[in-house]
Amino acid sequence: MDDGAPTWLLAGLGNPGTRYARTRHNIGWLALDALATESFREEKRFDGEVARCDGAWLIKPTTFMNLSGVAVRALADFYKIPHDNVLVVLDDAALPFGRLRIRPSGSAGSHNGLESILVHFATQDVPRLRIGIGSPPPPMALHDYVLAPFGPDEEGTLKAVLDRSTEAIRVILKNGLAAAMNEFNKEGL
Repeated sequence: MDDGAPTWLLAGLGNPGTRYARTRHNIGWLALDALATESFREEKRFDGEVARCDGAWLIKPTTFMNLSGVAVRALADFYKIPHDNVLVVLDDAALPFGRLRIRPSGSAGSHNGLESILVHFATQDVPRLRIGIGSPPPPMALHDYVLAPFGPDEEGTLKAVLDRSTEAIRVILKNGLAAAMNEFNKEGL
């Protein structure tokens, strides 16, 4: 797919290892797994697992969440992908489970993985797709909540959430951020 449009880099945030595989903090990885049309392969030079889909590069950084910017910036620099064509796919505990929020820029909020990426690109103008994971029930700490596996009720609707997320990504790739924001920045699934 080379129509002259800039290449996209899709960065799914998560943590490596089986301990974190089905946790809320890894929903970015799960979304890219659902999107990928080929198997991810380990690329040590990028500190991540890499694949291609619909002409875009996909990366799941294996640096752990707080150092995600190292991997994302390395791949973006290698393929000369500008920061405004890097879509970060991540969890958001401030959004209800399954709610999507697409933005072209902004702060990282309390998300250390996104913060690492913004620091490495030295700008807040990095698009992102936030996938709602809901907030922790009191008195559970946010750190414990995001690193916990999805609950049974969440597992029951997770496929629909991931399907909607991949649909949003495909709209971004085909029609741009504004079109995807108009279609997906709405309430509910």
